[in-house]
Amino acid sequence: MSTYKITVNGVAYDVTVENTGAPAAAPAPAAAPAAAPAPAAGGAAGGVRVEAQVAGKIWKIVASKGQALKGGDSIVILESMKMEIPVVAPQDGTVASIDVKEGDPVEVGYLIATMN
Repeated sequence: MSTYKITVNGVAYDVTVENTGAPAAAPAPAAAPAAAPAPAAGGAAGGVRVEAQVAGKIWKIVASKGQALKGGDSIVILESMKMEIPVVAPQDGTVASIDVKEGDPVEVGYLIATMN
């Protein structure tokens, strides 16, 4: 059995998958993804990193720097596989920086914003 931790709309779930049958051959290692660009000057100000949980494109920026948010409020909307997926504040706080712009492509783990 394999156990994974996934996050959907800001809610973490533990998922256990039962292995049935022979394991598949391991895929060849992929090339390391390009490093994310350094955050904007305001990026270092926030102590809480808000990162992309899926690969996609920034469709719309909803929040702005200095805006107070509650946990679960949308910061940006990602477009991935023709779906609009909100990237939400993980906790109550103030947006310290928005480190993307509309149209930017992002990968999993890419810095979207920081919060205080």
